[in-house]
Amino acid sequence: MTDPIRKAVILAAGRGTRMGELTAELPKPMLKVQGKPLIQHILEKLEVAGLREFAIVTGYQAESIVSFLKDWHLPITFLKQEVVNGTGDAALLAREFTNGENFFLSFGDILCPPRAYSSCINALFEGTHTVAVVGVKDVEDPWQGAAVYESEGRIDRIIEKPPIGTSTTRWNSAGVYAFRDVVYEHLAKLTPSVRGEYELTSAIESMLAEGLELRIGRMDGQWRDVGRPEDLAAGESMMGI
Repeated sequence: MTDPIRKAVILAAGRGTRMGELTAELPKPMLKVQGKPLIQHILEKLEVAGLREFAIVTGYQAESIVSFLKDWHLPITFLKQEVVNGTGDAALLAREFTNGENFFLSFGDILCPPRAYSSCINALFEGTHTVAVVGVKDVEDPWQGAAVYESEGRIDRIIEKPPIGTSTTRWNSAGVYAFRDVVYEHLAKLTPSVRGEYELTSAIESMLAEGLELRIGRMDGQWRDVGRPEDLAAGESMMGI
C-alpha cells in the first residue's frame, strides 16, 4: 500500500545544553554522527520511509541548519521559532505547512532506522478513529523521556519525565509521532507546563482528556535519543542508521 503521509515536520530549534561546549556554536541537530549531521541522518531516513516534503523548525543558530540544507534535493520549508519555549509551540508553527493533511513529526535529535518511522505511520491507519500515534521504545525506566501507558495498543495516559523508579510501564516516548490535523486545536490552547514550556506532551494529554483515540507505534531495533556527548559516541557504533 502506498504510504498515505508525505509531509514531515522536524523540530530542530533547541541548543542542546546537555551537550556543553559542543553546542556553543552549533545547534544539536548539526552535530555529526558517522560523519554526517543528525539532521541529515533524519532527512535521509525519512525519505527512505516515503516522506517527500519537510518543514524544519529552527531556533538556536538557525542559519547553520538553513545554510547546510538550502540545496537539499527535496522541498524544505524553514520555520523559525523566535522564542525557544517548548516543543508544543514549535510544532504549532507547522500548521500552515501541513495544511490539513496527516503528517509525521520527529525531534531533531533522534536516530533510528526508516522502519521505525514506517511503523508509526502505519499505526495511524490501523484504527478507524485513531488521531495520533506516539512512537514508543521499550526501556528499563522511562524517567528521561515520557512514560506511555497503554491497553491493547491504545494510550491511556502519558507522563512527562516521571521521577526515577515510579513508572509501571516500560514504554518510553521515542520522539517520533504521526498526527492528524486535529492536534493543532490542542497545540493552540496550550499553557506553560510546570517546566515553563509549551510542551507537545501537554497537547497529547489534552487529546486523551477529550477521549480521542491515540495509539502506540512500537519501535523495534536500534534507537538513540542523542542528548548527551556519550550518545554521540554510542551513535558511532549504531548499525543501519
